[in-house]
Amino acid sequence: MSTFDIPDRSLVVLVGISGSGKSSFAAQHFGPYETVSSDACRGMVSNDPNLQSATKDAFALLEFLVATRLRAGLLTVVDATNVQPAARKALISLAREHDVLPVAVVLDVPESVCAQRNAERTDRTFGRDVLRRQQSQLQRSLRGLSKEGFRSVHVLDGVEAVASATFVRTPLRSDRRELTGPFDVIGDIHGCLAELESLLGVLGYTIERDDAGRAVGATPPPGRTAMFVGDYVDRGPDSVGVLRLVMGMVGTGAALAVPGNHENKLVKALRGRKVTTSHGLAETLEQLDAESAEFRRQVLEFCDGLVAHLVLDGGKLVVAHAGLIEKYHNRASGRVRSFALYGDTTGETDEFGLPVRYPWAQDYRGSATVLYGHTPVPEVEWENNTACLDTGCVFGGKLTALRYPEREVVSVPAEKVWYEPARPMGAFTRDAASLDLSDVIGPTGVETSLRGRVSVRPENAAGALEVMSRFALAPQWLHYLPPTMAPSGTSEREGYLEYPTQAFDAYRALGASTVICEEKHMGSRVVVVVCRDADTAREKFDAPEGSLGTAYTRTGRPVFDESLTGELISGVSDAIEKAGVWDELASSWLILDCELMPWSAKAEGLIKAEYAAVAAVSRANLGAEAAVLASAGTRGLGVQALLERNTVRQVNLGEFTDAYRRYIWPTDGLDGVRIAPFQVLASNVETYADRPHAWHLDVADRLVAAAPEVFAATRRIEVDLSTPDSVAAAEKWWEELTAQGGEGMVVKPEANAPRGKMQPGMKVRGREYLRLIYGADYTDPDRLTALRNRNVGHKQSMALREYALGMEALDRSVRGEPLYSIHQAVFAVLALESEPVDPRL
Repeated sequence: MSTFDIPDRSLVVLVGISGSGKSSFAAQHFGPYETVSSDACRGMVSNDPNLQSATKDAFALLEFLVATRLRAGLLTVVDATNVQPAARKALISLAREHDVLPVAVVLDVPESVCAQRNAERTDRTFGRDVLRRQQSQLQRSLRGLSKEGFRSVHVLDGVEAVASATFVRTPLRSDRRELTGPFDVIGDIHGCLAELESLLGVLGYTIERDDAGRAVGATPPPGRTAMFVGDYVDRGPDSVGVLRLVMGMVGTGAALAVPGNHENKLVKALRGRKVTTSHGLAETLEQLDAESAEFRRQVLEFCDGLVAHLVLDGGKLVVAHAGLIEKYHNRASGRVRSFALYGDTTGETDEFGLPVRYPWAQDYRGSATVLYGHTPVPEVEWENNTACLDTGCVFGGKLTALRYPEREVVSVPAEKVWYEPARPMGAFTRDAASLDLSDVIGPTGVETSLRGRVSVRPENAAGALEVMSRFALAPQWLHYLPPTMAPSGTSEREGYLEYPTQAFDAYRALGASTVICEEKHMGSRVVVVVCRDADTAREKFDAPEGSLGTAYTRTGRPVFDESLTGELISGVSDAIEKAGVWDELASSWLILDCELMPWSAKAEGLIKAEYAAVAAVSRANLGAEAAVLASAGTRGLGVQALLERNTVRQVNLGEFTDAYRRYIWPTDGLDGVRIAPFQVLASNVETYADRPHAWHLDVADRLVAAAPEVFAATRRIEVDLSTPDSVAAAEKWWEELTAQGGEGMVVKPEANAPRGKMQPGMKVRGREYLRLIYGADYTDPDRLTALRNRNVGHKQSMALREYALGMEALDRSVRGEPLYSIHQAVFAVLALESEPVDPRL
């Protein structure tokens, strides 16, 4: 029995003449969906698997199916004769296109056996001459299969060899997903041995030395593993010493390593190939010449044996010297290796004569964290879940490690400038605070941890860009925009369009056991950003002198002018201090989700134009209509029904007027203005979506107690969805709340941290408040019947997507990603608001 290895991400090409048993062989060794058969494809396109005139269409289908599977990273087997070089060439091209390894499995069965098998089959009608031709083509092919591009060729010579063959699927060398860390990922070293030893010491590693005192390994802290991103040699003072230490650590399992472009060039030089010994290679070779031949052999084997990238921690972490785009993760091809070693260049050179590299990280949207080096940067910065760890130690910068998964950056300074850079450090490093149109209109979506990729339509992005550029406050403050609120399902209860039952049913169906109902304040949604001190405001938000924060609306517009904003934020900061929240959260800045009241404080123009004006005109019209109808009635005309309808409409109009007037009270500056906070969104330490809503509201209550002149409380009730009495009590609470003029309530999963289709909040608005939304007469039975056909699905979908984007923006902010990365998610929230949806929802 012979055992053959097959990479678990590969294209397996079966090669053999008709009757060699390829289909039976494939069925025995591979899954039913893994094999793509040319005969089956003929049958699909012609209803006859043996119709040779359908071969062209059949192979077009076969190649489409193969490409689709390879794109998904699935092992795929091609069951066809494949004895002609042209057929194999097309399949090898598919493998290369999708960066998987092509493997040939040859079933070299005697022609006589194949002829006998074909004779026993009623569906085979071709003659012996076809088999002879195929056999001749196969024998000519055997000598050159490896040269065609197959990574491996397995020849099964004879019937017994075919019958006894077994296959073992092996992961790619890059696939180390079983290693979960934690890791200490170390950037480009370039011969800086002293700095490497110093950094390892700071990280808690114990250096091991040989009798000559040379560093030959290191013992890591318990459970941790070092991970080197390449470029161990050249430019620095002791490339040999770095190699000896790194090789020793890798050899004992204390470290993992990938190669850099400098190791790739070193391998060529050690093999005697002609290379240009620039950029420090000449000095490295000189240092190696002083070592033994055995050491040079070990260096060659080590550097040549390194795999270009590693996928770790269940696929959550990818390490490659120059980085790696998502479609290359755990793939194997020349171009994958080239990208991992050198990155992607535009083909141009900059003013220093160096290649202009394509900024792949700006477009990266993958879920895996990618850590890399290659292009020196002054500081480690996160960009779309990627980070460059080359901080230019050899150029006088620092040697840097990143602790994973903690994302803690640890650095030691260079002892000196060991090598003068051709380009000044950071000369072309993008300013973290700079913004560019391509950040928001280029990508077609934003990758989020909650909902994967959220797509944004280009036309919506254009509209959002107009709003943000014309009306929003200074962009450095905009680290979050709140999502739209999903409405509850439509109620069938008589006289009601919305009622708590539908919200409770929806959460119960999604598995929530307890919800919390919060009073829905009739005000304006406001995000408050507040810092503990001016230094924090300046460092985190690039705030102007004396500013501690800001307050802005759902579309990023400032709530008040600079003076009133400063007064408001000062009061908020003092209250947070008095309540002990700064110390409790160990935070220096906070972002709060709030409601600003009264509604008229921010929406006075809207009230006058959209509500008061409508009420005034309607009142005048209905009054005039009533007078005319009364006059007609005195003349004996049959207008009684119209008079009754007029009376009902005037009552409805009165309710409409009362509804908007409840949310108006006089203010003078900040006198009369209140903020009702209901969620602590984020701080410099973490985000707080995983804290239960009771915790958030407890913080809010403490702020109210500390500064009742600034804050307003939010009434609430907790509901056990499995207990009818608890549900009934909440419904009664809602009825009483809305009967007193309240807008309604927001129902939320008490545990917070919603996942899947679980809404973060669902609004249930009161019967009278809805007159402001649907019109004074919406409660008429005919109107209610029509409105019950409203479609809330799109709005609920928008709410989920916008929530995921908001949380993504906060996560990026807390991780310290640059502003343009944060703004991709923030901007997308605003763009989604441009989707066509009934605004009354």
